[in-house]
Amino acid sequence: MRNAEDELKSFIKVWVMAEASLCYCYFISSKIPMGIYRLLSLLPILSLFIFLPSYLSYVFTVSFTSFLLSGLANFKLLLFSFHTGPLSIDPIRGASSLNSLLLFLTVASFPIKINRQPKFSSKPRRFPISLFVKTFLLTVLLSLLYDHREFLDPKILVVPYFWVLYLSVDASFGWIIETVGLVWGLDLVPPSNEPYLATSLQDFWGRRWNLPVTNLLRVLVYNPLRWAAARVLGGEGAKAVAVLLTFLVSGLMHEFMLYNLAKQSPSWEMTWHFVVHGMCLVVELWVKKVVGDKWRLPRWMSTGLTMGFVMVVGYWLLFPSLVKTGVDVMILDQFRFSFDTWKNIIIFWKSKYGL
Repeated sequence: MRNAEDELKSFIKVWVMAEASLCYCYFISSKIPMGIYRLLSLLPILSLFIFLPSYLSYVFTVSFTSFLLSGLANFKLLLFSFHTGPLSIDPIRGASSLNSLLLFLTVASFPIKINRQPKFSSKPRRFPISLFVKTFLLTVLLSLLYDHREFLDPKILVVPYFWVLYLSVDASFGWIIETVGLVWGLDLVPPSNEPYLATSLQDFWGRRWNLPVTNLLRVLVYNPLRWAAARVLGGEGAKAVAVLLTFLVSGLMHEFMLYNLAKQSPSWEMTWHFVVHGMCLVVELWVKKVVGDKWRLPRWMSTGLTMGFVMVVGYWLLFPSLVKTGVDVMILDQFRFSFDTWKNIIIFWKSKYGL
């Protein structure tokens, strides 16, 4: 593996290429009529974003770039081909063309969804205290796992791994979202909405977990598939097919991210994890339709059953794919390396400047 300095240089080059490519989308592709011709103009960029993570080797830079460019940015550009989705919002009212470009680059590059018409706001914003708390908890949890992971039973590890996954998404993307909201004065969709309180799979996947991805998949995959299948299968059949294929697309995207991290042939456990959730969600929707409001579980029970199911399927399919490829150990090792590096930097500055 290359040293940290070389990785940082590669990371900067990758993102400079990405932003330059998005400038092409803004200045050139946006002038082409929406539809197949605009899509053809974007194909080189879509292909480039798929391959850019291969130039990186550290787990954090690879996962960050794979998720944001190969995943979310490509989804947004596909929607942009047909003049829909977050990249087709109107420029900021009263803003210069430069600000319009910067907004386009920001929305394309990061996991954000604007809640309302973008505009400048004079209302002061602050980073929420919960974001600092989640970052602190994530740091403590990763440190404890690094020191004690080998002494824990694999059946127990699934619990802290779930919390690491949740806190990683909520903290890392939370900082991005809050920073963008602070700079632009925008009301943005949070990365998640307390997924551990979900009362059903529909609630977990549709309204609580990883909302930037959920919103994009709903517009890009679920809605078109449901509309197309409705002509053949009818309403309920179309909904089931759309749900299954949406989860399949999500699974393949995550499988691709895992491949970029591990550089190993896929075992497809990651994909099956999402497919199983999709199948069970279809069953859940059917049961809700049949039962209706006649029989409703208490909230504490439905939450317990939902999170228990998520953890069981994760233990069966999700986390084995990370453990077998060694990605979990890579995450812990590189976290400790980063933590020690920053600690040494702080100690150096304190000793040199007496801070």
